[in-house]
Amino acid sequence: MFPAEVDLALGWAAEEGWNPGLGDAAAFRIADPQGFLVAEQDDIPLGCISAVCYGPEFGFLGLYIVRPGHRGRGIGMALWRAAMARFAGRSVGLDGVIAQQENYRRSGFAFAHRNIRFALADTPRPPAPSPADFALQPAATLPFAAIAGLDRLCFPVPREAFLHHWLAAPGHVALAAIADGTARGYGVIRPCRDGAKIGPLVAQDDGVAAALFAGLLAAAPPGPVFLDVPEPNTAALALAQQAGMTPVFETARMYTGTAPMLALAQVFGITTFELG
Repeated sequence: MFPAEVDLALGWAAEEGWNPGLGDAAAFRIADPQGFLVAEQDDIPLGCISAVCYGPEFGFLGLYIVRPGHRGRGIGMALWRAAMARFAGRSVGLDGVIAQQENYRRSGFAFAHRNIRFALADTPRPPAPSPADFALQPAATLPFAAIAGLDRLCFPVPREAFLHHWLAAPGHVALAAIADGTARGYGVIRPCRDGAKIGPLVAQDDGVAAALFAGLLAAAPPGPVFLDVPEPNTAALALAQQAGMTPVFETARMYTGTAPMLALAQVFGITTFELG
């Protein structure tokens, strides 16, 4: 895809109800500029898929869309084959919508866990707690290596270029929780087509997660706020429910090969369903 076509693909994602971030196209392309594929006929784009390679060992598949009116013609399978060819030699992850999960199983993907998207309506939000043993501060005030180390808890390989941009992209607010000079967690909130999303939200325990969550809520623009929670983290589910959030959507995290060992007990919010 050319850069403008990534914007087009995210527009299609919005029509599917996936609510991408306003600045996602630029951030996604930084992760892998060649990782976004489009199917065309007579120069008219009909479908898309992302096949983002994070180095030689791991990739993530997303944005798998064929336009209404063009489905059932083999376009999706052609996109799928092109994406999987890009991933040659890598293990691959994806967040599959319910309707496609059986197809992904037949293609060699194994279920790892459910993710649940929670939404908080544009209503009064919970106040930030005031713990005495740690403080919140902008993530940019910390050495990048400290944030990158926390990010490895929620992602199987380094993704420094993407993370640099994600922390500082226009409209994004990134906070870190600090105790005794050490980063105990971090989170990002970004504006979306509808409201805002928190992701990632990574914390060493539920108290740190609650403080970061409240701090990010305080920075949210008007509108609903969304949080994508890995279901195995019961503390994250409780955090969302105690904040008055309601489940609105779900995916299945699936992998080819051996699933990576992630510290899901410390992952309170997934970065994105499109890039992992």
